[in-house]
Amino acid sequence: MKKGILDYQVGDQVEHFLLINTVTKGTASNGKPFLTLMLRDKSGEIEAKLWDCTPQDEEVYCPENIVKVIGEVSNYRGRSQLKIKQIRITTELDNVELSDFLEVAPIDKETVIDKVTKYIFEMENPNIQRITRHLLKKHQEAFLEFPAATKNHHEFVSGLAYHVVTMLDLAKAIATIYPSLNKDLLYSGIILHDLGKVYELSGPISTTYTMEGKLLGHISILVNEIGETAVELGIEGEEVTVLQHLVLSHHGKAEWGSPKPPMIKEAEMLHYIDNIDAKMNMMDRALERVEPGDFSDRIFPLENRSFYKPTFYKK
Repeated sequence: MKKGILDYQVGDQVEHFLLINTVTKGTASNGKPFLTLMLRDKSGEIEAKLWDCTPQDEEVYCPENIVKVIGEVSNYRGRSQLKIKQIRITTELDNVELSDFLEVAPIDKETVIDKVTKYIFEMENPNIQRITRHLLKKHQEAFLEFPAATKNHHEFVSGLAYHVVTMLDLAKAIATIYPSLNKDLLYSGIILHDLGKVYELSGPISTTYTMEGKLLGHISILVNEIGETAVELGIEGEEVTVLQHLVLSHHGKAEWGSPKPPMIKEAEMLHYIDNIDAKMNMMDRALERVEPGDFSDRIFPLENRSFYKPTFYKK
């Protein structure tokens, strides 16, 4: 298997084709401009600095462009960083394509839609089922393509759908242990909780926040759309408000982006399940290329901790 950028260790020399995911312009302490490039291939993403950049560099090194980089992997504050020695934009002669660099969810779209549809068919409350089915059908194409975030967890092609399917399977197991949970509500909340990201984010490649995403956010967008869908379908009843509450509260706290804390049992569980799946995804991917007996890079959303892989783990 071809070596990915995250397979290189600190001190390794690198000569690699990489996709520019994001670019941020900065000014160094000496007053000269530099670019922070987030470069990726299918193995993941690494940060690199392009010092003393020129206006031409700023025009050339843009998101979605592919570059060939010669450099060295270093460690900066507990995280791997690529020290650039040479960099250039690729040409047709390099024979590389955009799809060569995109990380995708480890589950195909047909399996995703079959599983989500099965959970919707299990719902017994017609109002919850109709709203969920209508919104999923409306956004199905984007739902199957979009990432779940721009960074930190499930930030890859079809990451949103993969996140939802994993959460549904987790919810089913929890509801078996705690049968007092309303499965219709919990399943619907999971399917809808991040669906507003099809508006909030720009798409599956070099993902950024849209204007609507920056100004409104995925939570308020989807809460409004649930209300509009209920009116369109002629649905009245408490289910509409409760579904809106699940979406509104799934981040758990105001400082984490929720206008309201969970005040319904299924809303509290949705928050926990979302949190578990996001954190497991972060830890699994960080430890994927760590040798037993070693630590991962620091993970900022997990209180900037490094995670240890015990020596008795199989690689």
